[in-house]
Amino acid sequence: MWIGWLALARARATGVNFLLSALCLVWVADIGAYAAGRAFGTRKLAPSISPGKSWEGVAGGMASVLVLAVLWVVLIDRRWPVDSASLYTQLVERFAWPGLLLLAVVLAGFSVVGDLFESLVKRAAGVKDSSRLLPGHGGVLDRIDALLPVLPVAMALATL
Repeated sequence: MWIGWLALARARATGVNFLLSALCLVWVADIGAYAAGRAFGTRKLAPSISPGKSWEGVAGGMASVLVLAVLWVVLIDRRWPVDSASLYTQLVERFAWPGLLLLAVVLAGFSVVGDLFESLVKRAAGVKDSSRLLPGHGGVLDRIDALLPVLPVAMALATL
């Protein structure tokens, strides 16, 4: 968790636009996966770990992240003055558009891995929620589980 915290602090130091773009990647991946999974999900991703997740949901989350990345570069970073370049603009500058699209999918994949890992930890501990602070939401770790692997990887990619 401390690596995630260090990456969060470094992302904030890079700029609010950079930090927000990385956070939104995780949130949009989660929302897109939920919507696609509810609408089209038939093939379970990891039924013994997280029975509600499907491969169709993963694909929907990744597609949502691709749309977010392109829109952020074209509509936000290029049209409005912001304090820093977003994660997506930095990836376009370093790896061109094909690199951005590939790396956005990779980051969305890390989001899924973080979510599954936290679910596995809860199952191993025999608990439904990681805390009682946010009842009905799976606990505090459910709010940050996907951010923990994504933020360090995003910072590494942006600073290569």
